[in-house]
Amino acid sequence: MKQVQFNVKSLLAKLIVMLTISMVGIGNSFAQTAWPNAQTIRFIVPFTPGSGTDVIARLIANKVADSLGTSIFIENKPGAGGTIGAALVAKSAPDGYTFLIQSSGHVVNPFIYSGLPYDTLKDFAAVTSLVQLPNVMVTSPNAGYTSVADLIAKAQANPGSKNYASAGNGSATHMNAEKFRIAAKINANHIPYKGTPDAITDTMAGRVDWFFSPIVSALPLIKDGKLQALAVGTSKRSIVLPNVPTTIESGAPNSSYIFWVGIFAPSKTPTKIINRMNAAIIKVMQEPAVVEQLHRLGAESMVMSPEKFDQMVKTEMDSAAILVKESKMVVN
Repeated sequence: MKQVQFNVKSLLAKLIVMLTISMVGIGNSFAQTAWPNAQTIRFIVPFTPGSGTDVIARLIANKVADSLGTSIFIENKPGAGGTIGAALVAKSAPDGYTFLIQSSGHVVNPFIYSGLPYDTLKDFAAVTSLVQLPNVMVTSPNAGYTSVADLIAKAQANPGSKNYASAGNGSATHMNAEKFRIAAKINANHIPYKGTPDAITDTMAGRVDWFFSPIVSALPLIKDGKLQALAVGTSKRSIVLPNVPTTIESGAPNSSYIFWVGIFAPSKTPTKIINRMNAAIIKVMQEPAVVEQLHRLGAESMVMSPEKFDQMVKTEMDSAAILVKESKMVVN
């Protein structure tokens, strides 16, 4: 009888120990789900440092980190029109520690790249758009173009003799250039680069005739006289280049293009994380100092709810499909 009692007591003791361990495990599980914890959040930028998308990511990262009480690291993964970095995020754990800062070229890539390693709609959760950025059509000051009309006339006089740069196939800079080329009825050669800085360098050197650069990247060089601004690619003039006409004003109807930057998470990221990141970003984008910085760069805040951004992406994909077909855009 005593032996039985001993066994029962021993069994109870083991159960208590197991239950205690189990409760500790549950406690640790709850602690791990608290977001964000000490782990650093990564903002993957699928373009080179100095690109328009990169500039915006760096502008907000520290402030968003402060708002969330954590740290954010910018990681550039350029190449293939932003698809390399996008693929990395699509395959990342949906735990709130990896986000994609992507440009409007994101909605173009499904129509120009075959066999993408991700589904643009299914593999990403929309968080919010961030800003809209005007592109500016720039040339070398030594290229000899006095205006957009002059450039169009010279390109039309010698079909196929002119080259234009982009920050990569399907990038926002490429799309803007295609809209302009179609509207201006010119035949020119597309030269894709790995990113905006490389495209700007060759434009300054005169190795390409023009480039639709994000204003945030080209503005200092325009002010220093190293680049010539012929027109902005939006439907209205830029507040930082008020004397530079739009491409529409310059004789290229239906050539306006909105270059936007937005943030995405891997699909299946918990809604609570998506909403908290959305709220933190909107808060930061409303800070007077950030608004002033954006204005100095010629950018405008464009934040919205995850639901609205998701719908916007779908609408933008429909528009991109039409433009890709119309321009006969191909990957070089």
